[in-house]
Amino acid sequence: MINLISDTVTKPTPAMLAAMMSAEVGDDVFREDPTVNALEAKAAALFGKAAALFCPSGTMTNQIAIQGHTKALDEMICDEYSHVYQYEGGGYSFNARVAVNLIKGQHGKITASQIEAAIKPLYDWLPESRLVVLENTCNKGGGSYYELSEIAPIRALCKANGLRLHLDGARLFNALVETQETTLAYGAMFDSISICLSKGLGAPIGSLLIGDAEFIRQARRVRKVMGGGMRQAGFLAAAGIYALDHHVDRLKEDNDHAKRLGEKLARLSYVENVRPVKTNIVIFDVAASMTAASFLEKLAAHGIKAAPFGPQTVRFVTHLDFTPAMLEQVLEILPSLGN
Repeated sequence: MINLISDTVTKPTPAMLAAMMSAEVGDDVFREDPTVNALEAKAAALFGKAAALFCPSGTMTNQIAIQGHTKALDEMICDEYSHVYQYEGGGYSFNARVAVNLIKGQHGKITASQIEAAIKPLYDWLPESRLVVLENTCNKGGGSYYELSEIAPIRALCKANGLRLHLDGARLFNALVETQETTLAYGAMFDSISICLSKGLGAPIGSLLIGDAEFIRQARRVRKVMGGGMRQAGFLAAAGIYALDHHVDRLKEDNDHAKRLGEKLARLSYVENVRPVKTNIVIFDVAASMTAASFLEKLAAHGIKAAPFGPQTVRFVTHLDFTPAMLEQVLEILPSLGN
């Protein structure tokens, strides 16, 4: 089976498993797991921040960040495609009791001028604009990414207006291997950053929330309330350390595989539209003569799995376990699926 449903389907490599099995562990709730401590210190230093927090999921890191930057009756500003709005169960309202102010950007990206226009005046009957959330890369935007030159004016606007700025950087490293920008430069732009270890980086579980010392101290308390306090989590943290040490540069291969898939799809008569392929996500629309469901059935008959993204829309995601041989197989099969 060739699995293009998501980059979350990856399994640890033998070398990663060896690192996990040899990890030194303790009780992380008491801050006594040396491998978790090492992972958090590594991530914080990578972005030039004071501290980091290891959590089970990116949804948890994002939700903790939203709660940490806001108070009840505030609002967060984000693109309408943002993961924090689309795919986290409305947690911003459930956990932080804040409203959401949606902006219609381009492929999931918003600009400083759009944010400025969205900031609400201080009236009693309106929520108070408090937090801006950017996503890099944007999942629903087809793996689109911001460059630092686009983020800088947003950072300046937030600072001038007393807004906090959080980065949902679940797939940030897929962007960085394209732009060659640095994690330190990103750390200087954001009040907090979330990165995922279990997507293209190939760890089995885990995300990190990164920020200043007091923000992370409070985040630990919220993580505990959410049930995210783990015990001998060093076995999992070791996978994260291995991923950051060995799996970042190879993300370029995933991005290149996705671009080849996008180029092939754009030449097929049954494909109506392919979103710009920037990183490891390919989103495309099939013609009216078929549906996403019928297309996926044809794919499955050839041992290929992918995800529906709408009635006519399909998503492919390349990853560590999608090999060059699998890529060639998919490229060979795609033209026959329009019959």
